[in-house]
Amino acid sequence: MDLHEQLKKLFPDHEPLPEEKLPELPHELHIQQEPMICKYEKRKGKPTTIIEGYSGSEEDFKILAKELKTKLSVGGTFKDNAIIIQGDYRDKIMDVLKMKGFKVKRVGG
Repeated sequence: MDLHEQLKKLFPDHEPLPEEKLPELPHELHIQQEPMICKYEKRKGKPTTIIEGYSGSEEDFKILAKELKTKLSVGGTFKDNAIIIQGDYRDKIMDVLKMKGFKVKRVGG
């Protein structure tokens, strides 16, 4: 006997309200005028790609980090107002950001 059946026995006259689901709108990211910086570093001997220079809210930057990680199927983190992606994915990241409408500047080798 599940919970709904138990509640029905306790309160036979009660009619549950229909659940209204609001359509989920896609989150709009803040597109800035200044270019974001995409650079390559080695940390503890391993290649990493770092994206900095986003002027929007921190939540938007975290959402962007999650989108990049899922699109590229790589690990990474958001730390100190920078997205740190494991591996050298500068070209792919720059392509994804440009398709979203961001300006990106490549720094380093």
